[in-house]
Amino acid sequence: MPNTYTQLYIHFVFAVKYRASLISKDWDDRLRLYITAITQNHGHKVIAINNMPDHLHLFIGLNPKHAISDLIRTIKSDSSEWINKEKLTHGKFQWQEGYGAFSYSRSQVDKVVNYILTQEEHHQKKTFIEEYKHLLKNFDIVFEEQYIFKLPE
Repeated sequence: MPNTYTQLYIHFVFAVKYRASLISKDWDDRLRLYITAITQNHGHKVIAINNMPDHLHLFIGLNPKHAISDLIRTIKSDSSEWINKEKLTHGKFQWQEGYGAFSYSRSQVDKVVNYILTQEEHHQKKTFIEEYKHLLKNFDIVFEEQYIFKLPE
């Protein structure tokens, strides 16, 4: 649209189903490239992407023509399908239902990029669930424990 200007920075966090440690170092680079391609093909700019064995962080410049929920659904669906087609895991790969999406200002971009790129170091001090709850609390997001990424009961 003419005369429409935006600057939207969104940090996504989503987990492997049941927080299983299925993302292997053997193919995580390929996964990040695949998700980057999906994101860029939908008109968004990937600023940073990184993962741990059980979850992934994606930081983008969001193009407002695409709803956040549609974008994340596409990313999770297409990447799961690719992982399964390539037989990268020993069983069926799925992402956990739900995700976190956090917005940042331009002045915070470098800090968020550094945070995402240093995930290994960060997770020596905090678990994924501790990290996720910390993000929710920092953004004053009201949440219920039963809806936080859980292990199977």
